[in-house]
Amino acid sequence: MSRQIFNPYLPLDTYIPDGEPHVFGDRLYLFGSHDKEGGEAFCMLPYEGWSAPVDDLTAWRCEGTIYRPEQDPNYGPANRYLYAPDVVQGPDGRYYLYYAMSGEGCFTGPIHVAVCDTPAGQYEYYGAVRTPDGAELERYITFDPAVFNDEGKIWLYYGWSLEKAGITENIPQENLIPVEMALFGKTEESIRACPYELMGANAVQLAEDMLTVLGEPNRIVPGQFASFGTSFAGRSAASEVPPDGKDHAFFEASSMRKIGKIYYFIYSSQNQHELCYATSAFPDRGFTYGGVLISNGDIGYQGRSAEERLATTGNNHGSLVAVNGQWYIFYHRQTHKTSFSRQGCAEPVTILPDGSIPQVEMTSCGLNGGPLAGEGVYPASICCNLTNGRMPHQTGEPIRTPLPHVTHRDGERFLAEIEDGTLIGYKYFSLSGKTALTLQIRGEGTGRFEVLAEEQPLGSVSVVPSADWAEAGAVIEVSGTHALYLRYCGTGAVELKQLRLSAR
Repeated sequence: MSRQIFNPYLPLDTYIPDGEPHVFGDRLYLFGSHDKEGGEAFCMLPYEGWSAPVDDLTAWRCEGTIYRPEQDPNYGPANRYLYAPDVVQGPDGRYYLYYAMSGEGCFTGPIHVAVCDTPAGQYEYYGAVRTPDGAELERYITFDPAVFNDEGKIWLYYGWSLEKAGITENIPQENLIPVEMALFGKTEESIRACPYELMGANAVQLAEDMLTVLGEPNRIVPGQFASFGTSFAGRSAASEVPPDGKDHAFFEASSMRKIGKIYYFIYSSQNQHELCYATSAFPDRGFTYGGVLISNGDIGYQGRSAEERLATTGNNHGSLVAVNGQWYIFYHRQTHKTSFSRQGCAEPVTILPDGSIPQVEMTSCGLNGGPLAGEGVYPASICCNLTNGRMPHQTGEPIRTPLPHVTHRDGERFLAEIEDGTLIGYKYFSLSGKTALTLQIRGEGTGRFEVLAEEQPLGSVSVVPSADWAEAGAVIEVSGTHALYLRYCGTGAVELKQLRLSAR
C-alpha cells in the first residue's frame, strides 16, 4: 500500500490551526498559530513551520520553531501569545511574517512584522505596521492580518467583529462606542474618526518597506452591525431577525487569493464554524458574498441545519491554495472539548466555470487524492464525524459535561466519552468485499458498535468492560467507496483508539 495522508494532515500530537497555505518554489508551506495539546488558552506556543513537496502532499516536514513571542519588543503579559499569522514574499525577495499578539484581555496592539530570507527559516523582528507619519496603524481593529502580493503590489487585510452571540438587531454606533472602548482600548475620538464602523474587514496597500500603509484602509466586508441590506446578511433591515445560519457578515480570519482575474476574500463569518468567500474585480473594494467553502460541523452542506451538526463546532480559519492545478481549502477542527487545541485539516474544492465554489464536506482523507485504502491500521481520531446528535458550538471555556471528543492521555490520542447513540464517521474508504474490522477499545461500557456503510448495516462489534486496550472485531462485506460509520449502542462510556482493516 502506498503512503497515505489523513485529516488532520499533521501528526496527531501537533496543533497548527489558522492555517495559511502558500506555495513557494517547489514546496507547499503552512503558516499558522500553534496551540498546546490540552491547552488553557489560544495560541500558547511559538510559531512552528511545516512544509511538503508539491508533488507529494503526504510528506509533511516540520521546519522547527520559526519565531518566538519573546522576539517581539512588545512581549509581556498583554502580548505573550502569537495569533494567526500570514507570510508574503516582498519585492526584495525576502519573506515577511505578519501577526497580532494577545495575552491578558483582548487584542489591542499593532500588527507586527518579522522577516526572513527563506520561507521557513529563523524570522527576526522587523517592526510594526505604521502610517506615513510613522505612527503605528491603529485604524479599526488590527487583528488577524493577511498579506497578498498582487503582481508586485502588497496588500494588507485585517479586522475583527463581535461574533453573533444572539444579537439580531443593528446596534446604533452611539451604543457600541462604550463597548468598543472597553474591548479594544480605543478612545472615543479615534472611534468617531473612523470612516466606517469600527468592526469589519479592511484592505490597505503597503509601501515597498513592507511596513508603511499607503493611504486610508478601505472597508471590504462589513461586520454584523453594518451588514444589513448587503449581500452578507440574511436580512434587509435592522429590525429583521436573520434566518438561522444565513448571516455571513465578517467575524475574523482575513485571507486573500486571486483566481484568474477575480479576487477571493476568504474569512470566518458570524457563524464562526464556517469559512466563506466574497469576490470582486478589485483587491480593495466591490466585494459581494459568494458562499460557504467549509463548515467544521458540515452545517449547510446539503442543507444540514445547525442542530444536525456532525461534530462539535467552533471558530474556523484557513484559506485556499492551488497545488498542481488542484485547489484545496485548509481549515481547522476542535478537540479536547475546548477551543484551545485545534488541528488543521484540508479538503479539495472545485472552482466552477462561473467562478463559484460549492461547499465541501469534512472528510478523513482530505489531501489523500482519493479514498483511504480498505486495508491498514488507522487512528480512531481521524474521524470526520463525531456526534451524539446534540453537539454544541464551542466558544472558549472547556465543556464540563460528557461529550464524545478527541483527546489524549499518557502519550496516546483517542476518542473519549463515547456513550449510547454516539455516531463516529470516516469518509471515505475503498472497500473490496469481505473485510475484517478490528477495533481497539477500553472503558466500562457494555454493548456493541454497529458498523454501517452509509445507512447500510454491515455487522456489529461486541463491547465488554476493560481497563486496558482490548481488541474486538467483526467481518463486514461491502465493495466500492463508502463512508464507514460506527454507532455505539450500550451502557457506560467507552474509548476508541484504533481501527484495523484486513481483507479476507
